[in-house]
Amino acid sequence: MKDSLRRFKAEILQALAHPTRIAIVEALRNDEMPAGSLIEQLELEQANASQHPAVLRAKRIVVNRKVGNQVFYSLRDPVLIDVLDILRRYCSSQLTDTMHMIEEIGPEVRAQK
Repeated sequence: MKDSLRRFKAEILQALAHPTRIAIVEALRNDEMPAGSLIEQLELEQANASQHPAVLRAKRIVVNRKVGNQVFYSLRDPVLIDVLDILRRYCSSQLTDTMHMIEEIGPEVRAQK
């Protein structure tokens, strides 16, 4: 794999490396939304409300369009939702494995007390 492709992947992952930015992408899962609705739905503070979409725009994860004084955001490519869904399944799998390990060592820990 070429270094330029790895750098591109790293930049996308860096842009998504904040819970608020992931929440924005997930909120745009089905359709575009006006900035005000995003802010309200995600309960963002006004001070941070523009910086997160700006990062996502800069990395071309979201696109925006203006209608009058409103800005609407949408995903540039909805395939990113598939990536986030895969990460959710990965997380779930890891948690399930951890829960099984805890169940296995539980009796050992209780016996040591």
